[in-house]
Amino acid sequence: MSRTRKSGVLLHITSLPSPFGIGDLGPCAYQFVDFLAAAKQRLWQVLPLGPTEPFGSPYAPYSAFAGNINLISPELLVEDQLLSQSDLASLGLTSAEHKSRLIARAFTNFQHTRSSLLLAEYHAFCLANKFWLSEYALFMALKSKFNQTCWVNWPSDITHRNPQALAYWRQELDQEIKERKFAQFLFYRQWQMLKAYAHRKGIAIIGDLPLFVAHDSADVWARPDLFQLDKRGLPTFVAGVPPDYYSKTGQLWGNPVYDWQVHYKENFAWWRQRIATLLKLVDLIRIDHFRGFEAYWQIPYGSATAVNGRWMPGPGSDFFAAVKTELGYLPFIAEDLGFIDAKVVQLRQQWKLPGMRVLQFAFEALKPNLHSPHAHPRNCVVYTGTHDNDTAFGWYRKADPEVQDYTRRYLGISGADIAWDLIRAALASPANSAIIPAQDLLALDSNARMNTPGTVKGNWTWRCPAGAFNEQLSHRLAELTTLYDRD
Repeated sequence: MSRTRKSGVLLHITSLPSPFGIGDLGPCAYQFVDFLAAAKQRLWQVLPLGPTEPFGSPYAPYSAFAGNINLISPELLVEDQLLSQSDLASLGLTSAEHKSRLIARAFTNFQHTRSSLLLAEYHAFCLANKFWLSEYALFMALKSKFNQTCWVNWPSDITHRNPQALAYWRQELDQEIKERKFAQFLFYRQWQMLKAYAHRKGIAIIGDLPLFVAHDSADVWARPDLFQLDKRGLPTFVAGVPPDYYSKTGQLWGNPVYDWQVHYKENFAWWRQRIATLLKLVDLIRIDHFRGFEAYWQIPYGSATAVNGRWMPGPGSDFFAAVKTELGYLPFIAEDLGFIDAKVVQLRQQWKLPGMRVLQFAFEALKPNLHSPHAHPRNCVVYTGTHDNDTAFGWYRKADPEVQDYTRRYLGISGADIAWDLIRAALASPANSAIIPAQDLLALDSNARMNTPGTVKGNWTWRCPAGAFNEQLSHRLAELTTLYDRD
């Protein structure tokens, strides 16, 4: 039996069924781990875990270190005696926005707790995460104080981190800061419990590391010197991708770009802390926009499109050398989709990082290409689709007749069960790892799509129907997993 071939499922925590409006780290997460184990899967891939902005994108969090407190399970807080069942009923928790009220009540109860173990865990957490936790808690308390406005619009003394202003607001907002630290403690505690359970079932978790961070974030406010900003705190340049076949004006992401020279001088200390913190939560890390480590597309701030940008060198091998020295290994999957040149490929191969292959891309070209199953190297991860793709069913139904015909001929299928036809092709691939989006396991249409790149509204909202991950589905997936030697 192969020790390297494995497979798993892509399902973000928010997509789990939950009576509280958003998937969380409670019973349904544990039930999903049980499903994965029964289906002989060994990987669970999630999206970034940070606190999200109003549109819910996990790729624009308020912190590269903090967790999304909307993922905290109310039921587990009852088990910890931080809430009661009557608390849940009285709060009427039907949406994620009510979680702050719940956490506030749990914090009040925590302040009167007699549990020496819980208190010791909390103080240990605060001490171990002091390097980011204090600044994040203050940042979020200040955002609340100043009506959620961006930090560049706060009073000048706190925007520019005047020491006296920092000291004043830390004292003024002391209780709210403590509550926000407590909320992070709850998130990390619940996540690590889930991770330990997954490990006992033989399942590793793949996390996601976006290359860039949001401008309106604790990271940029706390360390503006790490980014290319002007005296007001606004970016001088922002990130994106150049015009291509899919977009005549490119993509204007708007994230500030790094001042890599400062990172070099500090031996990438901020990055090493970021990766080490994420590895407390996950086992492997998918690096989103890997190509930016070789070169990134830099656009003048204020541009209407990404057209007038230029390629700038990334940190390259120096970055990965520093991380490998720190960790002793490189726990990465390189997201190498889009415009990839020979230098990007060389960087990935130099460090022996697995890249990504997407089956939908295999057939859209109407000819053999690097995404075609027969062309997959062993050191890669194959997907039927990613969180940015349509579902397999939706993609096939909308595809041009020529693409549908090529897909049927290549796979030798009728197309009547296209989602599972692609699942079979992924599991049969030479790739060491295969990841199936949960929507494709359930053969869902475009209404279940997670994200449409280039749009802001209507994304990240898909929720899995209760009871969908049943015994029949686990048997079907387990059978193919065994057939293609991935168990």
